[in-house]
Amino acid sequence: MLTGRESLVRLIGRRRRSPLPASLAAVLSPSSPLPSASAAQADDGGGSGEAAGGKAGPSSGGNGGAGVGAEWVACPVCGESIRGSDYCVNTHLDICLTRGTKRKLTQSTLLNFRFSKKVSAEPTTKNLINEVETESVKQIDEDLSRDQASFSLDSDTGSSKADAAISLPGYLNGSGSLSTSKTISTHVPSDTVLPNVKDAVSNALVEDCSPGMLPTLASSCSIDACTDLDSSNIIAVDTVIVGRRFHENIELREDEGITLLRDPQNAKDSDAIKVLYAASECEEMLGYLPRELAKVLTPLMDKQYVECEGCVVGLPEQQLGNVPIQITIQRCKADNKRNDDQKYCQSLWEKFISIVKSANFQQPSSARYQTNFNLMIADVMANHTHVFSDVEKSFLASFKSLSDDGQRLFVRIYTRKGPWFRKSTISYREISDLEHAVMELKLAGYIDMLSCTVDPPEYDMEEAIDLLTVPEMKEILKKLPKDNTSCTRRHELANTLLSLYHNGTCASLPKQILKWTGTCIRISKMADELLWRIQRLFFLNGDQDLSSFLLVEFGVVKFPDYACSISHRIFQERIDLLEYEEAIRVAQVMDESLDNNNMDLVTRCIDLSENRLCTMTKQENATSPEHPPLFFSRFSASWVYSKILTLGVSVYERDRRYEDAIRILKMLLSKITCDRRRGYWTLRLSVDLEHMGRPNESLSIAEGGAIDPWVRAGSKFALQRRVLRLSKPPRRWKVPSYADYVKRNIKEVNIEGRPLNCEIGTKNLFYGYDGELCGVEQLALQYYADEGGGWQGTHAEGGIWMTIFGLLMWDVMFSDIQDVFQSKFQTAPLDLETDYFYKSRKDLAESQLKKVQDGMAEEMLISSWELHQGTSCQGVNWDRHSLTDLRAVVACTGGHRLALLLRHLAVDYRSWSSGMPDLLLWRFLDERGGGEAKLVEVKGPRDQLSEQQRAWILVLMDFGFDVEVCKVSTVAKWR
Repeated sequence: MLTGRESLVRLIGRRRRSPLPASLAAVLSPSSPLPSASAAQADDGGGSGEAAGGKAGPSSGGNGGAGVGAEWVACPVCGESIRGSDYCVNTHLDICLTRGTKRKLTQSTLLNFRFSKKVSAEPTTKNLINEVETESVKQIDEDLSRDQASFSLDSDTGSSKADAAISLPGYLNGSGSLSTSKTISTHVPSDTVLPNVKDAVSNALVEDCSPGMLPTLASSCSIDACTDLDSSNIIAVDTVIVGRRFHENIELREDEGITLLRDPQNAKDSDAIKVLYAASECEEMLGYLPRELAKVLTPLMDKQYVECEGCVVGLPEQQLGNVPIQITIQRCKADNKRNDDQKYCQSLWEKFISIVKSANFQQPSSARYQTNFNLMIADVMANHTHVFSDVEKSFLASFKSLSDDGQRLFVRIYTRKGPWFRKSTISYREISDLEHAVMELKLAGYIDMLSCTVDPPEYDMEEAIDLLTVPEMKEILKKLPKDNTSCTRRHELANTLLSLYHNGTCASLPKQILKWTGTCIRISKMADELLWRIQRLFFLNGDQDLSSFLLVEFGVVKFPDYACSISHRIFQERIDLLEYEEAIRVAQVMDESLDNNNMDLVTRCIDLSENRLCTMTKQENATSPEHPPLFFSRFSASWVYSKILTLGVSVYERDRRYEDAIRILKMLLSKITCDRRRGYWTLRLSVDLEHMGRPNESLSIAEGGAIDPWVRAGSKFALQRRVLRLSKPPRRWKVPSYADYVKRNIKEVNIEGRPLNCEIGTKNLFYGYDGELCGVEQLALQYYADEGGGWQGTHAEGGIWMTIFGLLMWDVMFSDIQDVFQSKFQTAPLDLETDYFYKSRKDLAESQLKKVQDGMAEEMLISSWELHQGTSCQGVNWDRHSLTDLRAVVACTGGHRLALLLRHLAVDYRSWSSGMPDLLLWRFLDERGGGEAKLVEVKGPRDQLSEQQRAWILVLMDFGFDVEVCKVSTVAKWR
């Protein structure tokens, strides 16, 4: 793979489906000269590409654009705020009247995350409170005002182990207004409208409700009738069994009994409660209780304050779907308990009753994605509203006015591949009226429709053909004068139809396609553009999407607990975001062009990126409090263009266009002065200049790079070696000061192996000491275990060290530092791979390193493992390395050497997170626990040490580690 390609692919993430904006498409056209300045200029009323203009949908008429500019009116049926265009009002009224019920209040997400952020600078707390109050008032349904009920939070309720309390700018108090006088442990955004919770029997207000368990739908669980809340001894809760797909498929029978069993050792959730089949002799496991219910039931079960039993009340609609059950929870007598314990258990019981009365533990999983989608939009609009135009804000706000069916249909098709979908094949059980949902989305501008009333040539014919099945393609080809049905593969049939359409043989193809497919729908361009932006701003990367919510809810992924303290916005102005988005589009075009081997378009992307970067201000290392932190630079257009150009250098070097590569490298080094890639750019510039027969200039570049503070690790070592090689007399007489260090000898060990193959370009396979086939690393492990001194070890390269770093420096990584955490889906702070990481946490980091140096590393490791096991953290691999092995490594390495290594990573994580020796070996010398460790880099018959590996070996030797290179050669008779 070309150098920089993988990095660019990660930066792009999810590719955008919408076509290029007209301005960018024109610039990338071969017939168009490149402009001298950035084309990403837009006024406040504009949007991204066509989505930024006055059009809000596929139509350009007054109401066809979904009435974005129309006034907002209240629906006389449900009281919701809707836009006042004729189409929107009529469609909304039809749906309301057909449904015949008032719309339920949209409530908090099931995700249980703290998405509200502490803001210590602009916008000020006062302004933020006003903004939250304004937005909350706008979103409160008329149902809330008619009920005239209140909702209060128990501010004394503590957070769980995975959730820490944060300060909210405001929340609803008992009178329904916003209050700012309390700090609560919350899992919902500050603009979430909280529901009214009343006692199902007495209709009295339930005032004690844990914020961690805010209800997600109207209550539907049954509670045994009782006149006094405190006197309830037995309650019945209707809920479901979740997680069945992770367990054996057991035949279910209705009305069969079930039992509950605590699972405190569960790596994903320490509050987990297993559901067992009581009818089975071995009590087969059916799954788990929902996390929300388990969280409040666990304390009572752990205190042995309740007895639980239940039964299956229904069978799931799908084979592995959620199983409806009813559990009966009876309070036990507490005669033998102390008075303090009785009071504590009584308070737990009262809170449990209040929560199960207000919550719905039968919410279908199909509604979760809708709630999460709304949460994502609300969070971005609350924290990044300044980067959206008024047209875009109005368009996104209209999503809340859509019916549940409309919202669910949109989210469903947005998360699918597409782009086109047959309406006849769309079927989701949570969408009751598909026709109304489709028309509602069409009139609101969220989808485009392809039907007999739309001219198909307006759309991409290749996408339309992709809607056909293989039999349908064959039927269309049979009706043509020339039979072309000899081809059978799907792509062959599609290419045949497309070629026949373009050469005029099958001009009626669009109508024939619609005859087979019927009406088709896809996400509109404006909706796709804005939702791509929303998702990018929410997750801050291109890799994560809405599936991250579900991974958390199902317990597959657990994110660390940290506070989001924000003082600077990532995008200061709207124009910054638009330029960044345009750069991402150029990167995507280049990536797609490389896939299609379209080198002309690749060259255009490189030229455009070079032109854009030339017109931008030179990047400086600004450290003033008013200036955004340097680690925000990854969200700038210049960062993206520099990645495109880095890949472009590899493209030019592959084609031996060294002059072009040299030009780009010189421009990168002159425009971007504070970047770790300067080492790679300097090295490639020196190499390419030597290719062009300019050794003096090559040497000068290498000498400058060797003393550049931003050139580090392997790149610096490589440049130093180049200086020594090129600076022979008479070109240079003085020997550099680092000559002796670079020329240090590295210990080598040679072993022989019997190879299976000796072909160049293939992975070396050898017969191991046990007679089984293995790679060179496994062969070396066997050698050190048998003949090398009884070493134990693992082939982990730097992985095991990254895991140890993450565990021992966990509190340092996730400490409360401003601006480094901007999303609740981060596995590391934004500044981890920058100099700012160690500088901003120096005191805390040195305190941890002092403990490591004093011999407390093993104790710290055990504590961190038990506290955070299963939580996602950059560099930490919970599955590959056992706690036993990690303890052995820490014990045998020694506190002094381990502290030096961890400090080295903390100071410059990015430069040193790769290239460590292949093998980590350890052995204990006596029963008292004394041991030693060894690091080994393994090289096959034709392998050589890379510059990064050499640099690591020398650093480890400086730290006092036992390091060596193990060279595997073939047995003489096999050579």
